[in-house]
Amino acid sequence: MKPIKPIENFIKRQSVSLPLMSAMFPILYLGAEIGLLASGAVAAGTYFASNTSMKQYQLSSDSKQLGMTRSEYRNIRVQIKEGKEKIKTLQSQYYKVRSISSFKQLMDMVKIANRILMIVQQNPRKFYLAEPFFYSHLDSAIELTGKYTLLVGQPVKDMEMRIALQETREMLRSLQQVMEADLKRVLSTDVEQLRMELDYARLAVDQHNTRTIDQQQQIEHKGDMENDQQSDEK
Repeated sequence: MKPIKPIENFIKRQSVSLPLMSAMFPILYLGAEIGLLASGAVAAGTYFASNTSMKQYQLSSDSKQLGMTRSEYRNIRVQIKEGKEKIKTLQSQYYKVRSISSFKQLMDMVKIANRILMIVQQNPRKFYLAEPFFYSHLDSAIELTGKYTLLVGQPVKDMEMRIALQETREMLRSLQQVMEADLKRVLSTDVEQLRMELDYARLAVDQHNTRTIDQQQQIEHKGDMENDQQSDEK
């Protein structure tokens, strides 16, 4: 199955819609003589109609390729879009943390989240392996990070607040491990496919080596027979 490439789809739509709009405007303005504003409005409408039609066609084509209904595929696209916004929210906390370890941990969580998002965007069927990430874990990361940066930014930290900070740090570490498990689950089918390909490659190499050894043995055997025959003739 070919990976879905939203950027390529976007470029294809623009490569048709923009030239069409550019061609329509002078035709309407100079040929039909309906006025500048009217020509611009109709040309813009042509662009919108062309772009929308192609987008709907691509949606149907991609969902069919994936073996999904349009509504399923549309929902996954919505979740991907919302996921990108949530990751931006998580990234906005970068400069609010006060320690190198917390900053590194937050960066690692963002990297994991971006990796999951990229994989699901290329292969939307993997969304079903990452549903907890989209519906729960990413939201929890934002909530816990926000709570941590709020607490760490307070000028006064009594014992109760220090305990809350420590608990939040531990929960963030646990959540990072959960997100790592999400990533492994999303990659699991790729790893299994890679193992199958490696097994097939090893089998092919072993068969090739076996044939080479057999051919070498046959050549050596033939040479021995010729040497024996020459000895008998002498």
